[in-house]
Amino acid sequence: MSLLSQIELKDQFRFWPRHNEALFKRLESKHAWLEERHHAPEDLTLDALDNEMVLNIGPQHPATHGVLRCAVKLDGETIDKCVLDLGYLHRGIEKVAEAKTYQEFMPYTDRMDYLSPYSNNVAWCLAVEKITGIEAPERAQWIRMMMCELARISAHLLWMGVGLMDAGAVSVFLWTFELREDLYNIFDHVAGARLTVSHSRIGGLFSDVTDESLAMIRAFCDKFDGAIEGWEKLLNRNRIWIDRNEGIGMLTAEEVVELGMTGPNLRGSGVPYDIRRFEPYLRYEEVDFIIPIRTEGDSLARYFVRMDEMKESVKIVRQCLARIPEIHGPIRVDDAKHAYPSKDEVYYSMEGLIHDFLYTDTGVCPPKGVWSYHAIEAPKGELGFYIESNGTGSPARVRINTPSFTNLQGLEYMLEGAMMGDMVILIGTIDPVMGEADK
Repeated sequence: MSLLSQIELKDQFRFWPRHNEALFKRLESKHAWLEERHHAPEDLTLDALDNEMVLNIGPQHPATHGVLRCAVKLDGETIDKCVLDLGYLHRGIEKVAEAKTYQEFMPYTDRMDYLSPYSNNVAWCLAVEKITGIEAPERAQWIRMMMCELARISAHLLWMGVGLMDAGAVSVFLWTFELREDLYNIFDHVAGARLTVSHSRIGGLFSDVTDESLAMIRAFCDKFDGAIEGWEKLLNRNRIWIDRNEGIGMLTAEEVVELGMTGPNLRGSGVPYDIRRFEPYLRYEEVDFIIPIRTEGDSLARYFVRMDEMKESVKIVRQCLARIPEIHGPIRVDDAKHAYPSKDEVYYSMEGLIHDFLYTDTGVCPPKGVWSYHAIEAPKGELGFYIESNGTGSPARVRINTPSFTNLQGLEYMLEGAMMGDMVILIGTIDPVMGEADK
């Protein structure tokens, strides 16, 4: 079914929020323009478009941060109309989840926002634990929280390095990737994998952190303090960087809420919403941190928000490092129906081997008919999983609310009326990952 056909059927779905109606009206007119322009009869006179140009930016373009297609109509160097074409990386992982056990779906979450896979793992585990009534041990929760904040720093470092490289500052790109390499070494030491970690388990963690891992994290925090101070001295008063971002992609607080944006893009326009503070999960209510906010609503404001968020993440990681050694105990719930047994049990007892086989074959089975939605504050914004259970070891329905997809809803609005030369900056300030947007 074409997009236009879907738009014509929108009135059948009365549960859609009213603020989406205005967006669909804009999309309908723009897509009609796009199809009319590209399928015009050969004998149609197009003199009216002599001073206009239609361009496709992407889906194979280094500045689109993935396979994102932006069809734009230019009036001189000004973007008059823009249509985003998503779905080039769609592989139906919501439907895949319905054919997997709850634990088997864990590696698929790594491939969504592959810049912060640990956050994706934890979000899925928390959603499953919510629907099954499981609470991970305290030590596991502190470790999860610490690693999620390291994943936030890793994602923001790539955003900053790539964004500055798009603007011509290649040196900062190399410096940020030096610290990202340190983070990958930490993930490798803790989880056994650099990128697709899959370290969390339903009911806890795969393995505990070692003293050596904690020492590596402490060393990283000390190194990061000096690094970010140097970057701020270089960039915060850099006239080229300031002029490239100030006043670009302006969004008011009312606009970001209406467009459904989330994360740093929301807080950069003065909306102080952070799930870690307003709906605390793990142990966030026990740590001290602030929610960075800017009210300017431009690309420069979103830069400052992300820089401040990295400093707050280091503050949270240090508090986790202080608490973890004081908390002893298991890292997974001690229940064969809710979590994998330890390898010592599997290797040296018949009961442990049976439990391991049954959990791999079926896993947890939430009550039939129950559903839950749980969201976390991922690096890009609200990442939520909706799960419906049919009483078996596989979910009946899974829906994923990804921040890259919701934030892209605001990109069309930002691009229309902007200069073509600012397009790269505007795509970068949204910070999309298409593997997460397309699902």
